[in-house]
Amino acid sequence: MGTVIDSHFLGLTAIVTVGYQFLFFIVTALLKFHKVTYFADSTNFAIIAILTLILKGTWKFRQIVLTSLVFIWCLRRVLFLFTWFHFLELTPQILRILRLRQYTCLDYLCRNFVKLAFGILQAVWVWTIILPVTVLNSSSRNPSLQAVDIVGWIMWSVGSLLEAIADQQKLVFTNSLENRGRWCNVGLWQYSRHPNYFGKILLWWGIFVASTPVLEGAEWLVILGPIFLTLLLHLFVTSIPFLECILEEKVAEINTLCCSPLILLPPAVYGNLPLWFKATFCCNLPQIDSNSVSNANVLEANDSVATYYIYVCGALLL
Repeated sequence: MGTVIDSHFLGLTAIVTVGYQFLFFIVTALLKFHKVTYFADSTNFAIIAILTLILKGTWKFRQIVLTSLVFIWCLRRVLFLFTWFHFLELTPQILRILRLRQYTCLDYLCRNFVKLAFGILQAVWVWTIILPVTVLNSSSRNPSLQAVDIVGWIMWSVGSLLEAIADQQKLVFTNSLENRGRWCNVGLWQYSRHPNYFGKILLWWGIFVASTPVLEGAEWLVILGPIFLTLLLHLFVTSIPFLECILEEKVAEINTLCCSPLILLPPAVYGNLPLWFKATFCCNLPQIDSNSVSNANVLEANDSVATYYIYVCGALLL
């Protein structure tokens, strides 16, 4: 079926992804139950990876390994989400706090017509990020294992471990009533304000690296997957900017932590780095250093960050 639509399953996976996300959008819109958004995001990756593997039917070792890595990551995320949501149901007071604070980003995005736009963005997010696995599973080439395969698997392993540890540390931290309303600053969170995102970015770059032995010609465009994850979503569209800008009551506390926004670095090292180095290589976005950011200025701040990084990327290309 996939070969009828296109040889790389790009059309098929786009249809499946949009249909899957639209289904959960209907559930979210009608029931106002936003938790399924996270479930749809996690499971969609596994569905695309397994679907393309089965449709191609060649069952090459590299295809099985990367599909398994995607499935393991998705399974870990789903299990963690169920644990997290179960914890929220058992603690109504913390649930109320999280609704007002940590989930402000999702509530903000799900208002009015933006709710549909968020669903479309999530479909694009899934389809683009999973591109390396989609193209790998559709390929008939099967070069022998290379050092780059091992490097990619190691990157995935380290990234997955960092994300899992960071998620668990934050869950335990938030579970304590004395930490309510505080920014997590224990374990890996002492060295990065968002170590879970750093782990996620690292593991998906690992997936891309491990897929490179089979890429030829235009197939190298699958690098847009990890680039899309890194630049568009975690640097100046959703995750980091929204978490740090919308939560204006925590900005002062964030600044006193003196740790990297993304890349894990000892505070003593990060604090002595020049500002230009922090902004360019440590993802220290301009608006994050502000001591007063209001909800009304979130979109304006994100526009400034986008302009900044477009300028930086243009300078590097030139």
